[in-house]
Amino acid sequence: MSPEVIVVPTGVANVASVVAGVRRAGGRPRCSDVPGEVEQASHVVLPGVGTFAAAMERLGQSGLGDVLGERIRAGRRTLAICLGLQVLCGESEESPGVRGLGVVEGALRRFPETVRVPQLGWNRIEPGAGCRLLEGGHVYFANSYRLERAPDGWEFALADHGGRFVAAIERGGVLACQFHPELSGPLGARLLRRWIEAEVPCSVSA
Repeated sequence: MSPEVIVVPTGVANVASVVAGVRRAGGRPRCSDVPGEVEQASHVVLPGVGTFAAAMERLGQSGLGDVLGERIRAGRRTLAICLGLQVLCGESEESPGVRGLGVVEGALRRFPETVRVPQLGWNRIEPGAGCRLLEGGHVYFANSYRLERAPDGWEFALADHGGRFVAAIERGGVLACQFHPELSGPLGARLLRRWIEAEVPCSVSA
């Protein structure tokens, strides 16, 4: 049977496109922001489009911050998309003074004014040799802020827009993409399918 995939409705995301993408990739998506259900789920997706502060406020109101942090630290199967990746970090220039979940080392910086901001459209990613899930190719981005350096202990893919930046990271069952796999055509569909189906370690030390 296809696995159930809990999609967290952050209130700042196009959940419909994520749900459709998960379904096409072979999962059975269901939306829930109940902490107990998110904690127990085998697969969880944290999407996000909008501001860092709004996303963190919603996670705080729902009580999901700690639950998601524990999933990430344990390497349990969790997919973070766009702003979903950013809130895993400690802070962002977009929302000074607002703390992120802090389970991924680093702070988000705005793209330089020498390039189009936000970055909207297709860009190429190049995964490192240690990546199990990520593959090279063109994917769809919609972001004004980026993680400039890959955090220690993670495999990663890079892209270039006014300089190199982190396009995605993976470790254990955790995959966090600055781009939108659900909008990235066949490459994105393959990535979602691999994340849903791949065998992963039960836990990963942070």
